[in-house]
Amino acid sequence: MKEIKAIIQPFMLSKVIDALKQIENLPGVTVSEVKGFGRSRARDAVEKYVDDSIEYAKKVKLEIVVPDDLTEAVIQIIERRARTGNAGDGKIFVVRMEEVVRIRTGERGETAV
Repeated sequence: MKEIKAIIQPFMLSKVIDALKQIENLPGVTVSEVKGFGRSRARDAVEKYVDDSIEYAKKVKLEIVVPDDLTEAVIQIIERRARTGNAGDGKIFVVRMEEVVRIRTGERGETAV
C-alpha cells in the first residue's frame, strides 16, 4: 500500500477529483485546505494568505491511500490534471504505508482501505 499526498492549486481541484473518481476501486480521497510556500516564497501565488507579514500560497492537499497496483494511475492523473505549466503547480509525495486499521471493524491492511 502507498499513501499519496498531493499539494495542488485550489482551482485545479475539481479537474483532479473528477478524473480520480473514474478509477475503479479507488478507496477514497481526503481533501484539506492548506497554506504554505515553496521556492518562490509565495511571491507569485495566485491566491495568497498573509499572516504577520508572511505570505503563504493557498493550496489544497489530497491524501489517498491505495493498493500498490493503483499507485501509478493515481499519480499520473494528479500530475496531468493539476498541471498548468506555471510555478506553484504543486508536488506529489508517495510514502509506503505500513499499516491501516479500519476503526469500525478492526480490519487491517488492504482490506481496511
